[in-house]
Amino acid sequence: MVHVPTPIGTQRYRESFGRYFEDFQAGDVYEHRPGRTITETDNTWFTLLTMNTHPLHFDVEYAKASEFGRPLVASPLTVAVLVGMSVTDVSQKAIANLGWKDIRLPHPLFPGDTLYGESEVLDKRESKSRPTAGIVTVRTTGRNQHGDIVCVFDRSILVPKRGHGVDDKANY
Repeated sequence: MVHVPTPIGTQRYRESFGRYFEDFQAGDVYEHRPGRTITETDNTWFTLLTMNTHPLHFDVEYAKASEFGRPLVASPLTVAVLVGMSVTDVSQKAIANLGWKDIRLPHPLFPGDTLYGESEVLDKRESKSRPTAGIVTVRTTGRNQHGDIVCVFDRSILVPKRGHGVDDKANY
């Protein structure tokens, strides 16, 4: 997909990111870059912000006694960062996220690890209730800097058809 800014006036252009329903094809894989190194501060703030009181995420001494020997990145933070990484490729133009399912965390992610993501289009179909939109399902996979899969989930998104998105209508 080639990014072409939209002309909105004489010698004036607006960036537009994301894909319309027609732009998705089952089997396409989008590599989300750049990666994101998750810091100890990111992890601590996230656990406090979300009231996650499990000490495995923020108490170094407690974590030393665990099978991991050090703190783990809170799994909802891993999911949130992967979703964020995928927005430009998958849901920048979305009307709504419809749901996540089958979230799996096969390998731990630790503070200091760098997370890389990619999404594969699994399916797309026209919406039965919204003729100007369709439903796209993707599988997003996150890997650490060593290539270990640390998170996998499927997500369904309601995406407008070309000519029916906010970018097509709004004058912002």
